[in-house]
Amino acid sequence: MAEQAIGIDVGGTGIKGAPVDLASGELLADRVRIETPKPATPAAVADVVNRVIDQIGDGGPVGLTLPAVIRGNVVRTAANIDPGWIGIDAVELFGTSTGRLVGVVNDADAAGLAEMRFGAGRGTNGVVIMITLGTGIGSALFVGGTLVPNSELGHLPLRDGDAEEWAAESIRESEDLSWKKWAHRLQTYLELVDRLFWPDLIIIGGGVSKKSEKFLPHIDVAARVVPATMLNNAGIVGAALFAPHTGPGASG
Repeated sequence: MAEQAIGIDVGGTGIKGAPVDLASGELLADRVRIETPKPATPAAVADVVNRVIDQIGDGGPVGLTLPAVIRGNVVRTAANIDPGWIGIDAVELFGTSTGRLVGVVNDADAAGLAEMRFGAGRGTNGVVIMITLGTGIGSALFVGGTLVPNSELGHLPLRDGDAEEWAAESIRESEDLSWKKWAHRLQTYLELVDRLFWPDLIIIGGGVSKKSEKFLPHIDVAARVVPATMLNNAGIVGAALFAPHTGPGASG
C-alpha cells in the first residue's frame, strides 16, 4: 500500500484537495480549494482539478469524489454538476487530463469510508449507515465494514417526494425551520431508514454535523445515532483511500 495519495473532493460549490497519509487519515498539507466552475461540465471540472493538483504539487495516485452514482467508472447521475457528465467514464477523463493513476467514487461513499476507517464508525461491525445532510441527502451503507456503493438513500420516497426534498439541511435553511421542527422531519426520515435496514449505527455527516447538539437530542430511533468526526476532511480522506493501489478499489 502506498503511504500517501492525493484526495480531491468535487462539490457543488468548491473543489478541495490535499495529500493524505493513508495510515492515519491525516492531511499532510493545508487544503487547496478552488470554486467549482459554472457550468460544471466535465472539461471545466477537469481543468480545475488540474489546477488543484498543481497547487498541491505532490506526485502519486489521485482519488476523486463526484456528487454522482459511479458504476464501472461511468457517471450515471448528476446532482450538483452538469448533466453532460452522465455516461462519461470519469476515470478515463481524469486519468487523461492529469496524466496520473486515478480512482473516482461517489462523494457520500468517500465520506463514509473515511468515517469507518478513522472516525465515528471505526471498529463498528454489522450494518452502519452514514447520512450526509447538505444541499441534498447523501448516504453510505456498510455491511461488516464493506461498502455497498451508491446507496442513494436521500431518494427514498417520503411525503410524496424524495426524502431530501423535505428533510435536507438546505430545506431547513430555505424554509427557515427551527432546529426542533427540522429535527422532527429528520426523525421521520431516520425512522424510515431504520425500519428498512435495521442498522447498528447511523452516522450523521455534512457541515451541519458540527451543530449536532442543536438537533440530535430530538432524535430517537432504535439505532445508535452519532455525529461524524472527520467533518470537512471526510471527502478528501475518503477520496484518497480510493486512489488506485491504495485500498478498496477505484470504482464504485
